[in-house]
Amino acid sequence: MKKSVLIIFFLLTAAFANAQTKFCFVDTDYILKHIPEYKAAQLQLDDLSAQWQKEVDAKYVEIEKLYKSYQAEQVLLADDLRKKREDEIVDKEKQVKEFQKTKFGFQGELSKQREELIKPIQDKVFEAVNKYAEQYTYGAIFDKAGDATMLYTSGKLDKSNDIIIALGYKPGDQSGSKPNEKPSEKGKTIDPKKK
Repeated sequence: MKKSVLIIFFLLTAAFANAQTKFCFVDTDYILKHIPEYKAAQLQLDDLSAQWQKEVDAKYVEIEKLYKSYQAEQVLLADDLRKKREDEIVDKEKQVKEFQKTKFGFQGELSKQREELIKPIQDKVFEAVNKYAEQYTYGAIFDKAGDATMLYTSGKLDKSNDIIIALGYKPGDQSGSKPNEKPSEKGKTIDPKKK
């Protein structure tokens, strides 16, 4: 985090040194909330996660029942049978942990699904940001979402709504519906001077 603050500080210093360099910031979290495909992908991921978590919970309930049954019968069991029941409980716990890892782990199915569903949408937003920067000759556009810390931000510099418009959505309408487009408005570019 300190590294990103230093990088931003140096970039801002360089931008101020060269008065012709323009910069602004956007909030990608805010932008993504305006995109219906993103919302649908998030819902799909939430459903998958909830389904897999139910499976994990059910397996732990089963293990708990086995353990309680084992505790109740432990004194009556022969040594070899006691060892067999203990091994069964330990094996089931290992299986649940492996299941959790395959579903929720770093390279798990949820991570792969997130990559498959969310990354194309994020790429679309980053492409729109790059086009915007090139069109209006911004030297830098910062993302205030996540770890990027801004020491000072002016509302005049927030171009998130411009990116939402460039993507074809209506700012402030987080339902993700696109505004009705008149034929004369098609292909119209955003003029930041009119802001």
